[in-house]
Amino acid sequence: MTARVSLRNPYVGASGAPTFPSGAALLDAALGGGWARARVINLVGDRSTGKTLLAIEACANFARAVPGGRVIYVECEHAFDRPYAESIGFPASALLIDTIATVEQLFIQLQEWSKDPNGAPTLVVVDSLDALSDESENQNALGDQGYGAKKPKLLSEMFRRLNAQLAMRDVSMLFISQVRENIGVSFGAKYTRSGGKALDFYCSQIVWLSEVEKIKKTVRGVTRPIGAIVRARVTKNKISAPFREID
Repeated sequence: MTARVSLRNPYVGASGAPTFPSGAALLDAALGGGWARARVINLVGDRSTGKTLLAIEACANFARAVPGGRVIYVECEHAFDRPYAESIGFPASALLIDTIATVEQLFIQLQEWSKDPNGAPTLVVVDSLDALSDESENQNALGDQGYGAKKPKLLSEMFRRLNAQLAMRDVSMLFISQVRENIGVSFGAKYTRSGGKALDFYCSQIVWLSEVEKIKKTVRGVTRPIGAIVRARVTKNKISAPFREID
């Protein structure tokens, strides 16, 4: 019998599965208690819909909810402002990695964490999956055909080989994805995200973010946006009821 890692001080979701807070009470309710622990999570959204903000909140809440846990933020877009992130709760002890540029490098790093016998409960955030390339693409000249053709296969293989090991080591993975237009589709979803179908099958929670409207304020006759109302659609949820929407 394989011994499973005990989840220390877990928050418990609606189905009894261990969770940790997202930082937004409404989103926690839609998710059935919060983000699922020791699972794969996918956060998809348009620009300026709070993807990175929710990831920072997840890191902050994971550090508070899991004593002795570690947070690893894989920053692939080279646009992360750590001082600002720490001012809104990003853990000072979190490990920020900005040297991973390909799916192969991410696989090697995740493999090391999955083999660590003394590893603490861990949250790994990948921001964003779309910024990761693959080795074959890097060898091509700019403009060559076959952009991202190998990436879905690599992701599928990565999840097949690592999903069970990472779950047993209590490693939660949160992947941020950008929205892409589904060109040539007359019926069905108009938007998709890169990376193929692997995420759809291996993720326990998938949340899509979209902007509903801007929040505006007028001062001395000048109207400017100060925020936005964002809709979160839970399109997949293995620990609670799916297809919930909140603003």
